[in-house]
Amino acid sequence: MDPHLEDGQLVYRMKGNFLLRARTFLVDDEFATVATNSTQVRERIQAVIDDVKARIPAARIYLMGTSKGTYDTMDLAEYLSDKISGEIHTSSLSNIASFDAKKYHNRHLIVHHKFDACRKTPFSAAEQSHARYGNELITMEGGISVGDPCEAFAYHGYNGIERKTAEAIKRWIRLGS
Repeated sequence: MDPHLEDGQLVYRMKGNFLLRARTFLVDDEFATVATNSTQVRERIQAVIDDVKARIPAARIYLMGTSKGTYDTMDLAEYLSDKISGEIHTSSLSNIASFDAKKYHNRHLIVHHKFDACRKTPFSAAEQSHARYGNELITMEGGISVGDPCEAFAYHGYNGIERKTAEAIKRWIRLGS
C-alpha cells in the first residue's frame, strides 16, 4: 500500500483496496483500525502490535488481510496465535481451502463475496474451508461489480457494500468479547 505524501496529504497507492475504503466504517467509539502494507516479517508485525498495545493497552487486536494479503494472514497465523485476539481473512486466496484455523488459540473469520469471480479467490475455497475445518465464514451478497473481477471495484472488493461488510465483521468481533 506504500503510503507517500502528496500536497501534504498521506496517499496510499492502493487506495481502492477494500480495507482502505472500508476503514472509515471500522473506526468509531468502539473500534479503531491500523492500516499497514502486507508483510510476512514477524518482527515488523510485532512492532505494529507493540505500538498499538502501548497506545491502547485494552485493545483487542485483529489482523485483517484481503485478497493477496490473506497469504500473509495465513502465514502469520501460528506466530500470532497467542499474541492477538484473531485474524480476519477477506476475499481469500484459494489456499484458504486447506487452512485449519481451529488449531490456533485465537479466533479466525473468513469473509467472502458469494459472487467473487476472481479466479485466484474463488468463493468455493472459502466454503470448503468452512465445511472441512469449521472455520467461521460470513458470506456477503449485493453491491456492484465493475471491471476486472479481481480488482477492488468488483464483488471481490465488496464494492457498494463496504459498510455492510464492515458491520458484519464488527458484529463478529463483538460476539467474541
